[in-house]
Amino acid sequence: MRGRVEDVLSGRVPPAVPRDAATVAVLRDHDRHGLQVFLLRRVSSMAFAPGAYVFPGGSVDPRDGDADLAWAGPPPAHWGAAFRADDGLARELVCAAVRETFEESLVLLAGPAPDTVVDDTHGADWEQDRQALLDRSLSLAGLLARRGLVLRSDLLRPWGHWITPAVEPKRYDTRFFVAAMPAGQRARDVSTESDHAVWARPDEAAERAMAGEWPMLPPTLATLAELAEFRTVADVLAASRTVVPYEPRAEIIDGDPYLVLPGAPDA
Repeated sequence: MRGRVEDVLSGRVPPAVPRDAATVAVLRDHDRHGLQVFLLRRVSSMAFAPGAYVFPGGSVDPRDGDADLAWAGPPPAHWGAAFRADDGLARELVCAAVRETFEESLVLLAGPAPDTVVDDTHGADWEQDRQALLDRSLSLAGLLARRGLVLRSDLLRPWGHWITPAVEPKRYDTRFFVAAMPAGQRARDVSTESDHAVWARPDEAAERAMAGEWPMLPPTLATLAELAEFRTVADVLAASRTVVPYEPRAEIIDGDPYLVLPGAPDA
């Protein structure tokens, strides 16, 4: 790690270009436990963050920018303003958020009309659609069109923006969303990239991470700490957020490499 840090800081090795990505903290209100968030544990064989607890999400696919996709709710320009992105990238980020969440948990933020949402995504036909998304034989736009559904961007809220440190060989420029678990749907661990799924209170998940029980990347831990300040899903969705990018930096301190979290986000 020290050699990699020194090579990047000296300019001998150029930083990898980060890939645009989106992730969604899916939330629910539990009768006894209060506010909970859905987390997946990545399998130990993954090249990036093996064994880490994460929210559903992943990289933007080129077809996420399909302009023919049926869309309800705030337009791409709204998301572009929130995430400092042009309209094209903003559309891709929202579509990636919806697609990846469905691929990894079967939670689908879409409905037959602009004011409705799918109430059940289980069954062999839905699994076939999920597999088609994964092997790229079907796009999100194609899935929605075939089922007569509309993407519900109004079910999402912008929450955060984290960029993988420049010293990492695999980097992501990730926008974080939050969303309420749609009524009637049930989140499941269906991703081949994870081996365990759990609903947990944000404060409990953060405590387990700090205790070393649940490995977590800093963006996930920071997001959980923020969510722990709220009592209900409605409180989270009503929160006013100004999203600014965080990018931890690498430093050599007393001869050892460290990743340093920014004291304040870049303006």
